[in-house]
Amino acid sequence: MGHPIRIAVNKGFSQMPMPRKALAGVGFAATAVVVAGVAVASGSGAGQFPTPRQDIPATVWAVGDGANGSGDGRAVARKIAAENPAALLYLGDVYESGTAAEFRDNYDGVYGALRVVTLPTPGNHDWGNHAVGYDPYWSQVTGGAPPPYYATSVAGWQIISLNSEMDHGPASAQATWLRKQLKAPGTCRIAFWHRPRFSAATHGDATDIAPIWSALRGHASLVLNGHEHDMQQLRRRNGITELIAGAGGRERYDVDASDPRLVWSNDTDYGAVRLTLSSGRARFAFVATGGKTLKAGIVRCQTG
Repeated sequence: MGHPIRIAVNKGFSQMPMPRKALAGVGFAATAVVVAGVAVASGSGAGQFPTPRQDIPATVWAVGDGANGSGDGRAVARKIAAENPAALLYLGDVYESGTAAEFRDNYDGVYGALRVVTLPTPGNHDWGNHAVGYDPYWSQVTGGAPPPYYATSVAGWQIISLNSEMDHGPASAQATWLRKQLKAPGTCRIAFWHRPRFSAATHGDATDIAPIWSALRGHASLVLNGHEHDMQQLRRRNGITELIAGAGGRERYDVDASDPRLVWSNDTDYGAVRLTLSSGRARFAFVATGGKTLKAGIVRCQTG
């Protein structure tokens, strides 16, 4: 028998036991889901993404820009699936236009084995058609309209999925929701969205993301993005380490390796970021499709 699941409904709680195996494919329409004391909170939308397994340490992968049906994208997905991760943070973009057919063929066709452990964020290729692609696809997992931004927890880390493709200005509903999520002390938070605030590659810095970055200062230790079809580790800024993992299978973008903000970059391999999360620490590794570790490091956080 698995952990009790407590579903928040208005002011009361109901409890029912459910095997862990059954949990993996279940979506919930409640306002919050608590599994073994871990809450899932969303901005809006009727559905909720299932809470990841709470292994300690937990293995979480992150990658974007790979759901295009290519052989390279499939190789990245196979590498991730082979490690049976607690969660996959998909950093956006299902090509070309995020249609229902592309989610069926390019996401389910490549990452279908990982769908029930995926925590997604929409990319710029997805959001224009989200009402016919992203939303109905993920509603099969969430049990209702998927929230455009939401938060959950894994191994003592709060995981926050933000949406760079909808309003994220200082007075927006998303920014207001984010500030509420950041009220608790500590910096053991990982935030992810599609377009990076800082980048040494083709698209460059996304200056419009500044309100999100500013809100996370002093409250998060790690940020993950896609959009750039390469891999980058940026120097720590405002207490935050930014990792870009957009080498999921789409054609690669050149990185300006001379950019002084870079710790490391790679624009020749396809791969993803593997995170090993434990209390107060996240080990990360950029891993190529063949299994080679290209760059590794540790991000530490304050628990309170």
